[in-house]
Amino acid sequence: MLDFINIGIIDIIDIVAVALGMYYIYKMTRGSVAMNIIMGVVFIYIVWVATRALNMELVSGILGGVINVGVIALFILFQPELRQFLQNVGMSQKRNALLRRLLPSGKTVSFDNTQLLNAVVNMSESKTGALIVLTQESDLSLIIDTGIVVDAQLSTPLIENLFFKNSPLHDGAVIVNGDRIVAARCVLPSTQQKVPKSTGMRHRAALGISDISDVIVIVVSEETGAISIAHDGQLKRGIAPDQLRNEIARYYRLIRKQQQTKQAKK
Repeated sequence: MLDFINIGIIDIIDIVAVALGMYYIYKMTRGSVAMNIIMGVVFIYIVWVATRALNMELVSGILGGVINVGVIALFILFQPELRQFLQNVGMSQKRNALLRRLLPSGKTVSFDNTQLLNAVVNMSESKTGALIVLTQESDLSLIIDTGIVVDAQLSTPLIENLFFKNSPLHDGAVIVNGDRIVAARCVLPSTQQKVPKSTGMRHRAALGISDISDVIVIVVSEETGAISIAHDGQLKRGIAPDQLRNEIARYYRLIRKQQQTKQAKK
């Protein structure tokens, strides 16, 4: 009579996995039109299960067909959300020979180049908007594909020219790997976090890419010239120019510590 109470370890894992999946879907679609669509799909599914249990073959058959077609429709409707999900799980593993050379994986890229720091300070003083991504282990091939491959030696004049307001490459992010500028005019995903409405698009993009990878992002505000740094889904604003090097070094130490912890667990 009470056999349904006998729950095994596999049953618990199954329930927890479904609960986590539903929570993640809710978190990803909360506050969007997608939430209303999901609620409609859940309602149809519940009705379909109920009609099958009541042996209502005609209604359950019709609803079953709607659900089968609906699965394909969901992939089309939720293309942006699915892409965001896949980015969270892991960036695309696609790498061509050029990107393998520009983006070596498995190690932290050190930051000891003053050329970039000088460029950021100069752009801050002139209130030139900038969005600069410093790569680490994460594969950014998907992001680089959205921009223009540069593959040039990093220098202060080049960085400033890329973000000059009349430059054709100023709109978007610049990807930097060590002392090389990998690409420019790259499109970054906007953050899914709840941020103040006053947060600009550059800062939202910086948070967005830092949410799904281990990069360090430098942002220069076009309105105020203020310098901000994003890493691991956190944004630190109002970085003084003379403290910029120390702040970046602190993030690199944090990344190395995280990598060492992962290696120790293995």
